[in-house]
Amino acid sequence: MTVTPWLATREEIKAELDVKETARSNARIDRALADATEAVHGLCHRVFYPVQATRYFDYPGPQYARPWRLWLDANEVVSVTALTSGGVTIAASDYFLEPNQYGPPYNRIEIDLDSSAAFGGGDTHQRDIGVTGVFAGCPLVETSAGATIEDLDSSETGVDVDAATSAAVGVGSLLRVDTERLIVTGRSNLDTGQTLGGSGLTNANNSVTVTVQSGAAFAAGETILVDGERMRVDDIAGNSLVVTRAWDGSTLAAHSVGATIYAPRTLTVTRGALGTTAASHLTAATVYRWDAPGPARQLCIAEALTSLLQGRSGYARTAGSGEYERETTARGLKDLRERVYVSHGRKGRVRAV
Repeated sequence: MTVTPWLATREEIKAELDVKETARSNARIDRALADATEAVHGLCHRVFYPVQATRYFDYPGPQYARPWRLWLDANEVVSVTALTSGGVTIAASDYFLEPNQYGPPYNRIEIDLDSSAAFGGGDTHQRDIGVTGVFAGCPLVETSAGATIEDLDSSETGVDVDAATSAAVGVGSLLRVDTERLIVTGRSNLDTGQTLGGSGLTNANNSVTVTVQSGAAFAAGETILVDGERMRVDDIAGNSLVVTRAWDGSTLAAHSVGATIYAPRTLTVTRGALGTTAASHLTAATVYRWDAPGPARQLCIAEALTSLLQGRSGYARTAGSGEYERETTARGLKDLRERVYVSHGRKGRVRAV
């Protein structure tokens, strides 16, 4: 079970692999994703997912050559809701988040020199400054990803969602409902209320049209379950779903008219994640999905895939055969790491005293 979100999801890794083994590889995939996420954070020297918190800083200290400036270093923020120093609240109008030209994230807070506000004033220098806000190493990007289909109290860990959410999120996703953030740690199937229509399905790969009562009850990209076979919905035309058969390691089989159609629309979640508070939510509450920066997400997928494929061969993968056989070098992964560090790595800075 993940206690922090991943930069990619289990489902994305399965889609990249697209092999029969994926159905029994959940634990390996999850382990590879957790490792890959930490590897990307370590490479970039920053954490990308948002954390709502209050963090404290010594003042004065060796980093404060200019008494009006607080360097945040790894504690970059995307927004600040409260700033205190020596127990005194500093009004939002009396400080600036910098660099304003290309933040967030912001790596420092500066007192407006045209104000009477100041840092310091505590009994000691320790933890003199308190910053409350959302800390993240990238801009906060959230995408509307559907809605809940039930009321939730503050303790439920199984959340029923609609087809749009089912298609848009996966294990490892970070979601927000109202002001609460939730981390998806698992998924289970829910009766969609639809059954197989038309003439059913044969056990042939070219039998890819699933007739339903309402195509609007599904979403492209969603996985459905009919009897024991999983299918990925690739397109929807009216009340017909165009699917990929025998998805995620399941077995191709014939299915009769009237078979119940299930979809993984019950999300197992960690409530009140990353500094937020678990709360009650109404039916049809909008579900927002946090989106990691594209390059960081792509590197996470590449690192996880490399770990999975290398692990299968004891980290001794080779290409070619006979005298042309050679060990694979992952040169493309090295190039991707360098590109991501250039675009999203937190670089060292020179301190002046």
